[in-house]
Amino acid sequence: MHASSCSLIRVSTAVSTAILALSCAVAAQGPLPDAPLPSLAAVVPVMPVTQPRVEVTHKFWDKQNKFLFIAASAGAAADFAVTRANLQSGGRELNPMVRPFGHSSAGLAMNFAGETAAVISLSYFFHKTGHHKMERAVSVINIASSMGAVSFGLMHR
Repeated sequence: MHASSCSLIRVSTAVSTAILALSCAVAAQGPLPDAPLPSLAAVVPVMPVTQPRVEVTHKFWDKQNKFLFIAASAGAAADFAVTRANLQSGGRELNPMVRPFGHSSAGLAMNFAGETAAVISLSYFFHKTGHHKMERAVSVINIASSMGAVSFGLMHR
């Protein structure tokens, strides 16, 4: 493990934590403590404008989801193969969530199979709750993450 890789992981963790903290603060609701409250005379009733909601309906196992799940599975398989090869040649698992599983091939395979099952489950949850863009995004993000891990693993053999 190179020192530059460790520092890159630390910096990205710090940046992610800062972004999360700032986004939580920005999303806070309510008036500021010293903000004046509106008077009742200034309140004007507003009629809500409603637009018809267009329902996006598709089956969960449509062609696009099948393709995304196959790609996510292939990415997990490639990540498993590269990670296993690197660990067997004396490398170290950098992902602290995967590290406990990296002591055996079966544990590593279980981790990547569980990751794929989690992607499909989360996509199904978003599908059932009507968040169809998020349904697809889960797979796309997982595929990108797997391909990034494979690229990193291949570069650091």
